[in-house]
Amino acid sequence: LSPGAKMGCFTFIKVMMILFNLAIFLGGGTLLGVGIWVTVDQKSFLDIFGTFSSSVLQVVNVSYFLIVIGSILLVIGFLGCYGAQKESKCLLMMFFSVVLIIFIAEVAAAVVALVYTGLAEMLLTSVVTPLLKEKYGEDDSLTHIWNVTMEEVHCCGLNNYTDFTNSTWYEKYGVYPAPCSVRGSLALAHPYLCGCFLQGCFDKILEEIRTNAGVVGGVAAGIAALEIAAMAVSMYLYCHLDQK
Repeated sequence: LSPGAKMGCFTFIKVMMILFNLAIFLGGGTLLGVGIWVTVDQKSFLDIFGTFSSSVLQVVNVSYFLIVIGSILLVIGFLGCYGAQKESKCLLMMFFSVVLIIFIAEVAAAVVALVYTGLAEMLLTSVVTPLLKEKYGEDDSLTHIWNVTMEEVHCCGLNNYTDFTNSTWYEKYGVYPAPCSVRGSLALAHPYLCGCFLQGCFDKILEEIRTNAGVVGGVAAGIAALEIAAMAVSMYLYCHLDQK
């Protein structure tokens, strides 16, 4: 390619890098804002977006998740956008490094999720089950999230209804939460259930993920492709800055 063509290619890629990362920056700011909103007024958020209650996000604290993801996207977007605009090799290398770390973490998490599902369940159980026993019925936000989750997913607790045995809720009311209630023919067929679903939300969510494995895999592959492309573009700009 002639010097002019190379310069035009560099400028085009630089502009695309700026626009792409500007979109990431704005998206991160939006998620951060929503996360703060959820923290302040979680009930209103869940009432508006209740159709997504079967999401795995309901197992964890939605607000913290959004704040963390939003903050990470803000940092990535800023480094990529400002680094390309200022043609800063330092910022471009920082952008490359951050995206690479995130990519490696995602691959590691995917491997752990596929190979060590039992370990993931054990880790969740060690964190979530004590929260259910202590905070369900006491913390309004957590109670509302789990009620919506259990009603929509038709499950009880993280592992099963025994997550509420000896809990603050059970000791106070002497019954399991209402969403755990087995009704109609199911209750007649299985009276030994004590009016509760045996299957926990973790297993039900895994079933949903496996049922939609193609969609989940496609989204994951798309994200991975974008990350690889972003790293390639940032490295291209980094290596060609000296040749401008």
